[in-house]
Amino acid sequence: MPEVTVAPGDTATTGLTVRNDSDIVEAYSLEVVGDCASWATVEPARVSLYPGTSETVTVRLEPPRSPEVRAGAVPLGVRVLPAEHPESVRVLETTVHVGEFRELRTELAPRRRRGWLRGRYRLAVRNQGNAPVEVGFTAGQPGEELGFAFSPDKRKLEPGESAEVGLRVRTGKPVWFGTPVVWPFTVDTTDTGERDEPRPEESAVRAPLDAEFVQIPIFPRWLLVVLAALLALLLAWFTLVRPAVRSAAKEAANEAVQPRPAPAGEQEGAGQTPGAGARTGTGTGAGTQPGGGGTGAAPGTGGEGTAPGDGTALGGGLQSAHTIDVQTSGGETKTGTYRVPKGSVFGVTDIVVANFQGDEGLLTITFGDRKITTIALETFRNQDYHWVTPIKVPENDTVTVEVTCEKPGTPANGRRSQGCHEVMNVSGVLSGITQ
Repeated sequence: MPEVTVAPGDTATTGLTVRNDSDIVEAYSLEVVGDCASWATVEPARVSLYPGTSETVTVRLEPPRSPEVRAGAVPLGVRVLPAEHPESVRVLETTVHVGEFRELRTELAPRRRRGWLRGRYRLAVRNQGNAPVEVGFTAGQPGEELGFAFSPDKRKLEPGESAEVGLRVRTGKPVWFGTPVVWPFTVDTTDTGERDEPRPEESAVRAPLDAEFVQIPIFPRWLLVVLAALLALLLAWFTLVRPAVRSAAKEAANEAVQPRPAPAGEQEGAGQTPGAGARTGTGTGAGTQPGGGGTGAAPGTGGEGTAPGDGTALGGGLQSAHTIDVQTSGGETKTGTYRVPKGSVFGVTDIVVANFQGDEGLLTITFGDRKITTIALETFRNQDYHWVTPIKVPENDTVTVEVTCEKPGTPANGRRSQGCHEVMNVSGVLSGITQ
């Protein structure tokens, strides 16, 4: 039986002659054995021969186009089994030369990738041919903005073997603002090994795979809008709001420490001589009252000292004003006092309390043993009280301010204070006691 050559996917035939050398009529069964058995047939598969006669049968070879049929020499055997004398079985052999074909199947995933500077892809390759191949990978684009790196850049594949190759794509410059930029590129897989001349029906050119890298900007467009809005707010704060806040705080501080204007009656009596009040009891306005030569400025004993009276005579006494300054640490209670001098009575008509730092806590005002009021510091910055009928504080009694500091406030300079600081101005008529 002669050798035969066949290409995968084609059909080839060869002949086999069977002769009956016995002296009886014999039937012969023919069967292909060996590696070609799955794709080879004998026609006819059974023949009957008279003694001394022969017949030629056809062996048809139809190897599929598959990696399972390797290229090269494949042994072909045909077993001839006599029906009457099975012990005389014979196997006729020859060689079938299977032709080579090459076919690569490639797939790139994903075809579109997004990133700031780089993207990663996976290239799957499968050898669909019937011979080992060594494949190489290349990528390209119309420009030179992208760089490519395969890992590995070459790979040897046996028939039916698959492999996965990594591809890294990188750009040279980032896109800071604006819209995304699309960079198209192609990936090609080539057979770098030696091979015979391709068959005419085989495609000599394999179409490359198309892919895209979408380069997104570092800062999105909406971020520019937010930054512009923040910048506008900062400019508005430093040019409009902050100066107005500082001016309002400064005015509040000035108002807290500014002395209250004297009543109209005090202003009228300010130009008279001591003891020449309008209500002297004589109606002449020329007499002097006891103690009229005094100053009415007996010192107080406030927490930080007291200011002397102004020495103005009014209504049979001296118009007098005193300031009690109390400074208290957080969590503590302190008092400030003004003591009425001996031989005098202090008729209180006005009180002004200043909490210019915005402290929190309690403030209690007492005249002698009489509690006038208790105020929560956080409810006011300036508080004043006026009486038409003076409240009389006798000699040696005190006008007392008690401050319990819960939380120091923040003055106009913007720095939180270490303690509470309250100031009370008490004014009225300091009259001598008539013996």
